[in-house]
Amino acid sequence: MVNKAVEDLVRMNHGDETWRRIKERAGIDVDVFVSTEGYPDEMTYALVGAASEVLGAPAEDILEAFGVHWVLHTARDGYGAILDAAGRSLPEFLMNLNQMHTRVGMIFPNLKPPRFECGEVTERSLLLHHFTHRPGLGPMVKGLVIGLGKRFDTPVRVEQVRRRDEDSDHDVFRVTWGPGVEG
Repeated sequence: MVNKAVEDLVRMNHGDETWRRIKERAGIDVDVFVSTEGYPDEMTYALVGAASEVLGAPAEDILEAFGVHWVLHTARDGYGAILDAAGRSLPEFLMNLNQMHTRVGMIFPNLKPPRFECGEVTERSLLLHHFTHRPGLGPMVKGLVIGLGKRFDTPVRVEQVRRRDEDSDHDVFRVTWGPGVEG
């Protein structure tokens, strides 16, 4: 579903011709991405790299926009009931991310989902720890949390306070929400 979502994001915001150019630049000859089929991670990284070149935007911005799009469009349309079951508020949802991925794993048994842990939880903030074998996805996680804030109509600020590639085995985000919070 990730590659299909990247396609949807590009087509929705930049049109079919831009998507064709991105696929060509990435060396991807798949005509239609099937949501239930798995694709190599390298293909997704190639699409993001090509989108960065064609759109003239940093890959981090592409990944963040993708994260927002994923929550507001792809996941909502494909996993609405699973999303609804994961929580009724932003903090509840964040604390249930692993349970949600377990449910999705029942649908896609070959899925290698990330793992999340919440720490330093207060009434209006928490630290979100993101563990994955896939490098460079911190901006996407930031976008996902921003998208969740929109989903729950909750102002949210997401700050990456630790990066997986900077002497750490995982990314850490400080997530703050509620009235008066600006992204």
